[in-house]
Amino acid sequence: MSHVVIQHTSEPNLNTIASRPFGIRDKLGYLFGDFGNDFFFILVSSFLMVYYTDIFKIHPATIGLVFLIARLWDAFADVVWGRFIDTRKAGIQGKFRPWIFRMSFPLVLSGILMFVKIPGMSDGFYMAYAFVTYLVWGTLYSTVNIPYGSMASVITSVSVERTALSTYRTMGANLAGLIINVVGPLILFVNNKADSNRFMLAAILFGILSISCYMACYKLSNERITIPETQAKKLHLGTTLNGLRKNRPLISILIASLVFMMLSMLVGAVNVYLFKNYFGSASMLSLAGFIQTLAVFIAIPFVKSLVNKFGKKEVAAAGMLLSSVVYLALYFFPHVSALQFVIISAIGMFGFAFFNLVVWAFVTDVIDYQEYVTGLREDGTVYAIYSFARKVGQALAGGIGGFAIGSVGYDAARSVQTKEALDGIYTLATLIPGIVYLLIFFIIVFLYPLNKQRTNQLAVYLTEKRLESGRKG
Repeated sequence: MSHVVIQHTSEPNLNTIASRPFGIRDKLGYLFGDFGNDFFFILVSSFLMVYYTDIFKIHPATIGLVFLIARLWDAFADVVWGRFIDTRKAGIQGKFRPWIFRMSFPLVLSGILMFVKIPGMSDGFYMAYAFVTYLVWGTLYSTVNIPYGSMASVITSVSVERTALSTYRTMGANLAGLIINVVGPLILFVNNKADSNRFMLAAILFGILSISCYMACYKLSNERITIPETQAKKLHLGTTLNGLRKNRPLISILIASLVFMMLSMLVGAVNVYLFKNYFGSASMLSLAGFIQTLAVFIAIPFVKSLVNKFGKKEVAAAGMLLSSVVYLALYFFPHVSALQFVIISAIGMFGFAFFNLVVWAFVTDVIDYQEYVTGLREDGTVYAIYSFARKVGQALAGGIGGFAIGSVGYDAARSVQTKEALDGIYTLATLIPGIVYLLIFFIIVFLYPLNKQRTNQLAVYLTEKRLESGRKG
């Protein structure tokens, strides 16, 4: 993407480790990282609530409170772990890769334990078990995801290559989503009902796939960049927070990502009830997952040319507007079949796919802007702050999802839900996304300042500054 490229062979503020050149091996390694992450992340976001309501028999509002507390804890764990990682010295295998290797095993084990049901226990026990296992899984997820996300900044220092990593990361997430959303419902539900043994089987299967992907990420990725000790000593949280206060691009993209993540988690939870109860076919979730994920892969070839021509901000905003129109149309035309809903909503997913595909490149730009504000490169810490916002979004979405499903009158004890509950579920799945996508459109257009021209200016400024610093050094 020519307008975001900062062409240089070395950066004075960074040390480059001699190694093989950046290439497809790194891209695939980074793809496998989010592939592994999302085997459990999507399983949890899409199906854990229905597991708790239909198998543990926990009220949706109570689950919402559990999700809210746990995700807020996770948000702070992200920042703490990010700062901890920043204080560690890089070893022979790098600074971030070893943590992926070490922590992925306990992470996957904790994910499997979430879907274990010990028969014959009390409601209080199931409530406590759900809270503890979910909290432990979320905390361990931070110990893998923070080094994984931060690692992009040390795989390469060239912006166009970081953008490639962003695209491959999104591809990895969508491949996991394809498998979970297509295969998951076929495994998890028996005669349109959630089955405890099937959930356990799925957790073990996806756990094996997840750990395999983490090992592929560890083996294929290569860290090339390390922060000099002189710069590392200058990194202070106060400097970072002061830069954050002045970093309007970062603040606006944090808000947009927080809102987007809230909606994604909400829709992922609601869609299970939408197809299982409103349309009466949980198996349709598989077709929905396949067609909607296909829409994302259709968008991928268009990203580079559209961004080159119009800019990331402009393309992401247009995609959000398209998604908003599609979901609002679905709300005003409620008497569609399940298949019609899947096909039409896929157009909306095609729209917001453009935001999803460039969001990590947005993060690269706002990290560049942080360097412009503070004069220091703080990739790991800024990524942790960005992840903090996403976790807050997940926390609020988990709470809102549970409260929303409960508020429309869903009752797991009823074999057939009331018309009011079904209509409420459909509203949650259509009107709310339509409004929120429109809100994100306005945030990108009116709050995010780095359009194509300003991004180019920032790249030129930082390049000249680094070259001047190099001459002085």
